[in-house]
Amino acid sequence: MESVDVLIIGAGAAGAAVAWSLSESGLRIVCLEQGGHMDPASYPSTGRNWEALRHGRYSPLPNVRKLASDYPVNDQDSPIAIANFNAVGGSTILYSGHFPRFHPSDFKVRSLDGVADDWPIDYQQLEPFFALNDKMMGVSGLGGDPAYPPIDNLLPPVPMGRMGEQMAHGFNQLGWHWWPAYAAIVTRPFKGRGQCINLGPCNSGCAQGAKSSVDVSYWPTAVRNGVELRTHCRVREISVDGSGRASGAIYYDASGAACFQPARLVIVACNGVGTPRLLLNSRSSAFPDGLANSSGMVGKNLMLHPLGYVEGQFEAPLDSHLGPQGCSIFSQQFYETDPANDFVRGYTMQILRGAGPVDTALAGVTRRDIPWGEGHHAAFDARFGHSIGMGIIVEDLPELHNTVTLDSELKDSHGIPAPKISYTLSENSKKMLAHGLERGKQVMTAAGSVKNLAFGPVRNTGWHLMGTARMGSDPASSVVNHWGQCHDVANLFIVDSSVFVTSGGVNPASTLQAVALYIADQIKKNLPTLGLQNP
Repeated sequence: MESVDVLIIGAGAAGAAVAWSLSESGLRIVCLEQGGHMDPASYPSTGRNWEALRHGRYSPLPNVRKLASDYPVNDQDSPIAIANFNAVGGSTILYSGHFPRFHPSDFKVRSLDGVADDWPIDYQQLEPFFALNDKMMGVSGLGGDPAYPPIDNLLPPVPMGRMGEQMAHGFNQLGWHWWPAYAAIVTRPFKGRGQCINLGPCNSGCAQGAKSSVDVSYWPTAVRNGVELRTHCRVREISVDGSGRASGAIYYDASGAACFQPARLVIVACNGVGTPRLLLNSRSSAFPDGLANSSGMVGKNLMLHPLGYVEGQFEAPLDSHLGPQGCSIFSQQFYETDPANDFVRGYTMQILRGAGPVDTALAGVTRRDIPWGEGHHAAFDARFGHSIGMGIIVEDLPELHNTVTLDSELKDSHGIPAPKISYTLSENSKKMLAHGLERGKQVMTAAGSVKNLAFGPVRNTGWHLMGTARMGSDPASSVVNHWGQCHDVANLFIVDSSVFVTSGGVNPASTLQAVALYIADQIKKNLPTLGLQNP
């Protein structure tokens, strides 16, 4: 097979952004994606059984979906189950589109709070790439948020709805910060895409194309610019030549045949679990412990954002089931370190829409709030559209014992070892989570809730996979340098959230794409050094 200039592994949030950015350089680029193209006409929101499909083939959990594009994950040794999606668009197909940025403080945790490590890059360096990513993706929100530096050129915010207004009243009663959510959802027609029409189940794919998944934002332009996107191609390992440089990748195509794609530069964008899995499986005489792993840091420091859940029941009808699921308002009242607390760093309070009719009924029956038989409909009516959810997104500090390794027995359909997750919550995370659950109940009551429910960590919420190939200046304690280049292999780059040094207290999608665009920009500036030239 003919060699290419750049081989990208993974067509999700990071891989798509890098592919688009590098496509402007005229390089020959191939991207290998183990999933396929999604058909919006098949998304659950196009049918009445959308809630049932979210428990099956559109579940966030690969161990439940068991699609041909999935790989199994041994997460029995973790209170949080791994959630991802393999397709063109990756996990952006199923994410809620909640799109806040990291704070400037998130990059300076060691300097500010004496824990973890500082990033070798900062918010100011990433700011132009945050702005570029917003422009490419289509992001709605409201400028002037006091929790952030200025953020401009946003589409109008997603409507708060009655539910958002009710919660805003609660935050105001307590004098706490709140703001309309930043959302990767277009609220006006945008680059040929239709605006949000409140289909609702954003977490199972947006048939309208209003949610900014990268299959409808970055990939169409990248492909027009000449990037070759090959689907149903599962990469087994990255190969190296006699000098220890990456020479390409061995993968299985749609027919199951083993193929080799040679490349002059290899970029990995497989998420915080898939990336260490691939590197650890790419063993050779030059790298017996896994590719780019002389530090022993590949697969270490896994961060998952333990999620707390708070729910309030309200007497007044709020139509809380209407609107984008994860985007209404949020609060960062408790985001930064407060010396009065017995933990460092903080969390975001993300207001979530109420459940659909089936999930409302099932949850009510499980909690014995809704009986079967006599009284069922009256109890259902008192709950449906009357509940408000809240996610407590807890900042997770990096710890060496939280790991991704290769399972010795479990394998995928091509015989590649599955990832094994070993993860426990730190004492800091437990204290932060307990604090968040109590404050969540407090603001629900202030907003008028007549009954509250709170628990965590929620098991099936392991979307945010970070830290397992960390960025740093010291090759002895990190995997990549400040621009994503592996310390051990000069022509191997990692661009996904596995390079994160810390996890922040917000959904990482916006930040991981800004980091990916920053790394792509650095690659373009260093093409001659990397042995690549503009055509």
